[in-house]
Amino acid sequence: MSKKKKAKIPTFFVKSALKEYAKANGVQIGSDAYDRFNQEIANLLNAAFERTKNNKRKTLKAYDF
Repeated sequence: MSKKKKAKIPTFFVKSALKEYAKANGVQIGSDAYDRFNQEIANLLNAAFERTKNNKRKTLKAYDF
């Protein structure tokens, strides 16, 4: 049996935009926060994908979030 490899999560945000937004709010972002932020976005998307499928749709809608 072959093992399925877990797909690498793509980057879902622009790092410079996140840094700029943080700076505008008077904070900095630690280098470890970017991976976690990306993982949280992936979790949010996966939950929305599941809701879309459970509602027998193929189109992700705003209310799936």
